[in-house]
Amino acid sequence: MIILNGGSSSGKSGIARSLQTVLTDPWLTFGIDTLVDAMPPSLRASDEGIEFTSDGAVLLGADFRLLEVAWIQGLVTMARAGARIVVDEVFLGGAETQQRWLKALDDLPVLWVGVRCDSAVAAGREIARGDRVRGMAAKQSDLVHEGVRYDLEVDTTRTESIDCARTIAARVDGVRLR
Repeated sequence: MIILNGGSSSGKSGIARSLQTVLTDPWLTFGIDTLVDAMPPSLRASDEGIEFTSDGAVLLGADFRLLEVAWIQGLVTMARAGARIVVDEVFLGGAETQQRWLKALDDLPVLWVGVRCDSAVAAGREIARGDRVRGMAAKQSDLVHEGVRYDLEVDTTRTESIDCARTIAARVDGVRLR
């Protein structure tokens, strides 16, 4: 399993897609957006689900957390069954979020990758995308990395996703992941 952690619009999804191109074996990609998109509309704008505030903050409720635990466990189960998985994540809780993953992963081999991007560049991407609340990229730029330990970090500020993927792939080739 490869877990990519970075703020909104930092380039994680592009790296995940590029990894599918450069890695020899087939890898599946799943992002936190996959979970959010799968949630019923009633949880996509509620205190119990996930709420995106006008200033770019993301608030997570109890129902979201329950579904998140099940989602993480489901991805881990797929990896244990032999699927190679790239996870595109946003650790809103920093080290606390990584700890939830570590608990679920137990002894499963994982490559932890920090995806960094200058907050001004990420904010520009956020505006260009048009599908994010303005301010989210800037708020998450440093927050998601607080206290998180990585095996490797890449920076998409001036480096293309494919080049970051090649750097990650070289590391994967040196470590036997399931």
